[in-house]
Amino acid sequence: MTHPVRSVLYIPGSNARALDKARGLAADAIIFDLEDAVAPDEKATAREVLAQALAAGGYGARLRIVRVNGLDTAWGADDIARFGAMTEVEALLIPKVNTSAELDAVAGLAPKKPLWAMMETALGCLNAAQIAAHPQLAGMVMGTNDLARELGSRMRADRLPMQAGLGLCLLAARAYGRVIVDGVYNAFKDEAGLLAECTQGRDMGFDGKTLIHPAQIDIANAAFAPSEAELELAARQIAAFAQAQAAGQGVAVVDGKIVENLHIMTAEALLAKASAIAAMA
Repeated sequence: MTHPVRSVLYIPGSNARALDKARGLAADAIIFDLEDAVAPDEKATAREVLAQALAAGGYGARLRIVRVNGLDTAWGADDIARFGAMTEVEALLIPKVNTSAELDAVAGLAPKKPLWAMMETALGCLNAAQIAAHPQLAGMVMGTNDLARELGSRMRADRLPMQAGLGLCLLAARAYGRVIVDGVYNAFKDEAGLLAECTQGRDMGFDGKTLIHPAQIDIANAAFAPSEAELELAARQIAAFAQAQAAGQGVAVVDGKIVENLHIMTAEALLAKASAIAAMA
């Protein structure tokens, strides 16, 4: 991952005011939504409103992703044709991906555009490995609301019913080197609950979190960024390991703990993430 995705904000593609406001928000990435956030009779208009906003620019270093309608709808093919050809769009997010064959169909219409997959169905989670292996796939997004509905599970603070689906998708993303971001937290005024869920997702290994409101951005950015203590420890581990190697040793000891090459890989990735975040400013 070279571009931070700590905070990935959904913006309705039909809302011109929200599209303009997004230019000044501190989100790492924006999902311009043409699917769930747009009513059926507004789909065509939203496509044009969004295309004009993206062509006008002003979104800076934010990653720009368009969630198109599925190919099983009346709008999907037109969405993909329009935004798959726009250089201002860095990826297309495909809803409710169940199999890699569905990505093949999209790739046939937009062969050069990176694809992201919404992981929000039971079948999609079970097929996460084949989806992650698709050569055009760049990222995965957990759709926990739709997944909970399909599973018939209850929303719990510990997200225990979600763990199987989250884990399968996370394993698949890591196996194939894909970005993966966690699902949304619905109670956008509940800062403590959001922080707890961000912390859980970060500790599981997610790269960031999808958000439904700008008020959630700062909490997600802080939760998914390396802390000063983590960066300081990483620097000391790297220095100690280099010193150990210079002395002909294969391991070092930092704060009473063994440091091996695998720890150095993690430390270097942490410093690289911090540099990428700093470059966003």
